[in-house]
Amino acid sequence: MSKETKSFSILIAALGGEGGGVLSDWIVSAASAMAFPVQSTSVPGVAQRTGATNYYIELFPLSRDELGGAAPVFALTPSPGRVDLVAATELMEAGRTLQNGFTHPERTTLVASTHREYAVAEIVVPGDGRYNGQKVIESAHSLTRKAHLFDMRQIAMQHGTVINSVLFGAMLGTGVLPLSRQACEDAIRQSGKSVKASLNGFNAGFDAVANGAPQAAVATGGVAAAASDKDRPAASSFDSIIESYPEPLRAILRAGVAQLIDYQDADYASLYLDRMHAVHQAGNTHATEAVSEQDRIDVTRETARYLALWMSYEDVIRVADLKSRAQRLQRVRDEVGAGPSDPLRVTEYLKPGLDELCSILPRSLANWLQARLKHRAHQLSVGIHLRSDTILGFAVLCVLRSLRPLRPRTWRFHREQETINRWLACVRHSLGIDGALARELSLSGNVVKGYGETNERGHRNLATILALAGQSGQDVAELTRQVRTERLRALAEGETPTPTVTTQGPVIKPISFVPRSSISTRSD
Repeated sequence: MSKETKSFSILIAALGGEGGGVLSDWIVSAASAMAFPVQSTSVPGVAQRTGATNYYIELFPLSRDELGGAAPVFALTPSPGRVDLVAATELMEAGRTLQNGFTHPERTTLVASTHREYAVAEIVVPGDGRYNGQKVIESAHSLTRKAHLFDMRQIAMQHGTVINSVLFGAMLGTGVLPLSRQACEDAIRQSGKSVKASLNGFNAGFDAVANGAPQAAVATGGVAAAASDKDRPAASSFDSIIESYPEPLRAILRAGVAQLIDYQDADYASLYLDRMHAVHQAGNTHATEAVSEQDRIDVTRETARYLALWMSYEDVIRVADLKSRAQRLQRVRDEVGAGPSDPLRVTEYLKPGLDELCSILPRSLANWLQARLKHRAHQLSVGIHLRSDTILGFAVLCVLRSLRPLRPRTWRFHREQETINRWLACVRHSLGIDGALARELSLSGNVVKGYGETNERGHRNLATILALAGQSGQDVAELTRQVRTERLRALAEGETPTPTVTTQGPVIKPISFVPRSSISTRSD
């Protein structure tokens, strides 16, 4: 055995459902086929975007015959700065390996997908709580010997496979993984799991790296993307009204009208345009030196954006409508790689509470229920697993979405419209005072969103902002600063600090070994 030969270490960071365990098995199978000593371990993480698991593999790139009976000793867990190849199925999982110091600028090759699966900590922030993926990409190039970063999920979807096969091919394409291509392909064949699609994904991943895939920026959007414009009904009947606005406002108004026709009906879209006409006319009527033409356009555009989103708030009716659409069902089939004739089981995970129930009830009944059950609201929130692939489950969604004509009579509809009117009145009034203040108030329409406690908190925050704006006798610049501070605080509420990537050494956590005999088991 040559003194130059060393064991080769691999760390795979994967999310639940992405086949990290299968990928680890493929590597072990390929190494075993080449008679390389190999060992693999897995460390499951906490519930994070359906569960994150680290798979650690060490292999010795010499056959057992060449070792002459010698047996290398492998580590059970990765050591900081001593990993040769790091593979991650998602950008922030790559960031975690960088943050924990597993990579080394002179040793480690990194292969990772740039797509995002947003964490709960990112989603719950009222504003834009997404972590800065570009910082992870920049750190990846500085903290590794070589980084291969591109959107592997898109390639996997194109070939009807799971991302693990694309990642496997990309790992081999780097040229540092000491396995033959034949052994890797044979490992996929021997697994017997979607062999043809997996091989297609493997070859695509290999070619992307070996032939120099473009180093893409962060891929935006999660799995559940919103409906595209082509899915929305046409709004051509409103074109003459929209064309009367300045050119910079037409695109956002047209998108808002299409959104609200899709959400409710043409009358609701007409109400949207009436409200925007009042805001736009206020900007023209109250023209002052403190409010420029550009200020008026900016305020009208931001108001149009957030008014359309607010007026199309997501209630139970909307959720059922979106979940039962043909486009959504086809997207689910595409994402899991199901063919036209393949059976597909879809389970909707819902947890409606008192607020969700009251949101679709008439005001009088909803107020009666809230007065009597508000103190027990937490007990009324029950998790529901609805099989929407069954006739009964899909029928439930259809019944709920059929309540759309009754939405204007519901408790939540009236509540949201009352708050919208107060906000718009404040925006119109501010257009006669100061352009910067009016813009801050128009942006405050983004504070109210979601449902349940998130929606309640948004209403409280907006009430605070509107109360500030209603103060008289205060310096306008100071008032604008206070409104901006309160708006940003409201949007950052619940935000957790973005993980930072550092070159400093990680915190070393001890490893505890528990004897098998001391582990108690029970059967229910």
